[in-house]
Amino acid sequence: MGVLALFAFALPTKKKITIWMVGDSTMANKSPKAYPETGWGMAFAPFFDKDVKVDNRALNGRSTKSFINEKRWQPILDSIQPGDYVFIEFGHNDEKVEKPAVGTSLDSFRIYLSKYVNETRSKQGIPILLTPITRRSFKDGVLTNSHGDYPAVVKAVADSLKVPMIDMLAMSSEYVTSLGVEKSKILYNYVDSGNANYPTGKKDDTHFSPAGAQKMAELAASAIRDLHLPLADRLVKQR
Repeated sequence: MGVLALFAFALPTKKKITIWMVGDSTMANKSPKAYPETGWGMAFAPFFDKDVKVDNRALNGRSTKSFINEKRWQPILDSIQPGDYVFIEFGHNDEKVEKPAVGTSLDSFRIYLSKYVNETRSKQGIPILLTPITRRSFKDGVLTNSHGDYPAVVKAVADSLKVPMIDMLAMSSEYVTSLGVEKSKILYNYVDSGNANYPTGKKDDTHFSPAGAQKMAELAASAIRDLHLPLADRLVKQR
C-alpha cells in the first residue's frame, strides 16, 4: 500500500448526523399543489455537507400541543441518535387560543417547549429553539409583531434551560423591514390570478415564496455560524 493510500486510510471520517425539524407551515414541506408556497425547511438541506441529513417533519397548522397529541413527536424522539440536532419552531398556531385543538396559553407553550428540549436531551440530541418568523404585518408602513408574547416565551425557555436559540423573528423582521411594504411581497406567497394552483390569485402574508424560503434558510444558517455551534463546521459555502 502506498503512502498516499495509507494517508487516505488514516483520515478521520465525519459522523453522519440528522437535523430533525419540528414546527408549523412556515417550515414545512409543501405538496406540488401548493406551489409556489414553500416552507423554509425545504431550502435548508443544501446549506450542509453530505454527511448531514435534514429530516423536515414540520406540518401545516400544528402547534407545540397538537404536534405531540397527534403522535407526530414520538416517532422523531424514538429515532434521535446521539449528536443529532432538533430544530424546534412553533408559535404561529399556539397563539390561536380560540382553537382549543392547537391553541396554547403562554404557560402551556412554555411547558410544551420544555418537553421537546428535555426529551431531546434524554436521547443525547441537541435541541435548538427558534422564535416564530414574522408575518408581513405592516401597519402604517411599520412592521408589527403579530406573535404577542410567544417569542418572549421561547427566549425564556432558552435562557432557563440553556438552549441555543435562533431568533428568526428578529432576523426576519429586520430583513422584511429593509425591503419595505411593497418589495417584501416577493418573500411571501403572492400569486397573480391565472396560476394553475391559484386561479384567482393569492395574497398570503404568512407563508413563503421560494425566494422567501431560501432567505429564511439563509438567515438560519448564518445564525448557526454566529452562535458558534459545532454544526457550523458542517455548513458549506453557497454560490
